[in-house]
This record gives sequence, structure tokens and C-alpha cells, in this order.
Amino acid sequence: MGWLVFALGVWAGGWWLNHVLAHRPKTRLTRLAVPVIFGVTILMIWEAVVHGLEISPILLPPPSQIAVTFAAKTDILWEDFVQTVIKGALTGYVIGCGAAFLIAVAIDRFPFLQRGLLPVGNFVAALPIIGMAPILVMWFGFDWQSKAAVVVVMVFFPMLVNTVQGLQDTNAMQRDLMRTYAAGYWMTLLKLRLPAAMPFIFNGLKIGSTLALIGAIVAEFFGSPIKGMGFRISTSVGQLALDLVWAEIAVAAMAGSAFYGGIALLEKAMTFWHPSQRGRT
Repeated sequence: MGWLVFALGVWAGGWWLNHVLAHRPKTRLTRLAVPVIFGVTILMIWEAVVHGLEISPILLPPPSQIAVTFAAKTDILWEDFVQTVIKGALTGYVIGCGAAFLIAVAIDRFPFLQRGLLPVGNFVAALPIIGMAPILVMWFGFDWQSKAAVVVVMVFFPMLVNTVQGLQDTNAMQRDLMRTYAAGYWMTLLKLRLPAAMPFIFNGLKIGSTLALIGAIVAEFFGSPIKGMGFRISTSVGQLALDLVWAEIAVAAMAGSAFYGGIALLEKAMTFWHPSQRGRT
């Protein structure tokens, strides 16, 4: 009962602190403190509930055990991170988003391609990743190349649709103004349409950043060398090493958050002039 009372106390304390901070002026410190307090509260309640209810570590290890495993297995976690995130997810992300951007520009330049390429992209996006991953693993082998191919398939369509939509976001008056300056298509694209499309492009990049990591990890369940986050999760579950599984999940969560946050910061720096960024500090 002591652990459960402690969990209730932590929950009440975290609620009170966030309630107080919510009524204070919004500063960078308060915006950072709220999610930190929320996360620490969840971890402490998790720890208390596992001990209080005497849950088996095989079912749900406490955060303290996960932290010990994380510290003891940093070499394995780093090797898996490089294999899955750097080689598989990041490579596929760059190729997929880059190809989608170029094809979106081609669709914008030649509108008849929109009727042919967008339905194909929609069809590819509708394919289940569980069905595509084994095929791509057989085509490209068991190393990181097949995982990158899966990521390309996953990120291509969201990036394509957002970029095409963004390039069409300018209005007729803005385009007429560029024509009065004798600006051709490419000058209009560089000076008007691409800047206006930036929020849409970054939206596609942010969506792809989360899909890329998911795709690379899932693909490793269908074939991988003896390293990689998906491979480690799959084998550790079979060995009932749930603490290592949760450590891999923690690495994936941190990598995904950092990836998304980096793109969000780049968006803020490059589109500070856009109305969507006004009022944000």
C-alpha cells in the first residue's frame, strides 16, 4: 500500500505543479517545465505501481531496471541505432523525400502528370507495410538497403502530396504580378511558389520523420543481420528480456523526438515570416 499511496501523492503533486505553471506567463522555462514534470510524474508512478502491485519484470520492468539495462548495454544500443536510424531510416528518408520533391515540381510544371502519378502514389501509400516489407527484403537483401527501401515507400506519398499542394497555394493575383515583371516559370517557382510552399513542404518532412523510423524498425522484423533495433526487439521478446526491449523503445523515442524537433526548428528558422509562425516564441 505504501507504493500505491506514493503513486497517488506523485500524481497529485505533478497535477498541482502543472496547474500552477499553466496560470503563469508563458516563457521558455514554463513551456519546458510542463512536459518535463509530466514525464517525470509518469515514470515515478510507473515505478511505484510496478513495485506496489508486484508486477513481474517479465511483463513490465520498472523504469529503474530499464535505466540500468540502458547504461549496461550502451554499446549494443549504439550499434542498433547506427544500423536502423542512420543507415536505414535516414538514408531512406533523404531518398524518398528528395524524389517526392522533384516529382512534385515535375507535376507542377506538367499538369498532365498529376492525373497519372498521383493515383500511383496513392496506390503505393495504401499498400500495407507488413506486406511490402518482406518483398523489399527479398529484393534488396537483409542489410540496411532493404530497410531504406521500405522507408522510401512510406515517406514518398506524404511528401509528394504536401509539396504539390504547397506549390498550388499561391493565388492568381500573386502569379499575375510575377508575369508583369516578365518572370518565367522557373523564376516564379524560386521567388514565389517555393517560398509559399515551405510550410507544406515542412509538414511533409515532419510526417515523414516519424514514418521513417517506424518503417525501418518494422522492416527489420522480416529479415536483418544480427543488429538493428527491430532485430533486437524481436529477439529480446523471445528471450523474455523486456528490459532491453524497453531500452530499445526509449532509444527509438528519443531519436524520433530529436529528428522531429530538428525539422521543426529548421522550419521555424526558414519560415519565420509566414503567418503560421507568428506569435510563436
